[in-house]
Amino acid sequence: MIGPLQTNKGEDAVDLFDVIETLDREKLARALAQAAEKRGRSPRVLVQVNTGAEPQKAGVLPDAADSLIVAARETYGLTVDGLMCIPPADQDAEPHFKMLRHLADRNGLSVLSMGMSGDYETAIRCGATHVRVGTALFGERNRP
Repeated sequence: MIGPLQTNKGEDAVDLFDVIETLDREKLARALAQAAEKRGRSPRVLVQVNTGAEPQKAGVLPDAADSLIVAARETYGLTVDGLMCIPPADQDAEPHFKMLRHLADRNGLSVLSMGMSGDYETAIRCGATHVRVGTALFGERNRP
């Protein structure tokens, strides 16, 4: 699952998804852990990092990512596989991808979900293990 996740939808997310790429706050970690215990299944999670500190985007800020990773693992018992980011559209993505790679290395995480149709080559060069290429496959979205 990619996209903002409300804590009250934690049980639905645990029921439906094997991987949730948008863990961005401790309250959501708690909700996912409670849902996992109740449902008897625990999806893997990726911590979403707001590398550009954009107020309109979800994601933990880079300077708080380490503590969220520790809390998700140690306090809530979640399986944190890696990190995810969506860099600002108006900036070079490479510094953001390198920042995410550094955070992942520092925390012993092997999965990096970063890069989309327009910057996937840079993402792969920076260590991406997952890229999102919907536009390349399906074309641009029709916007009103």
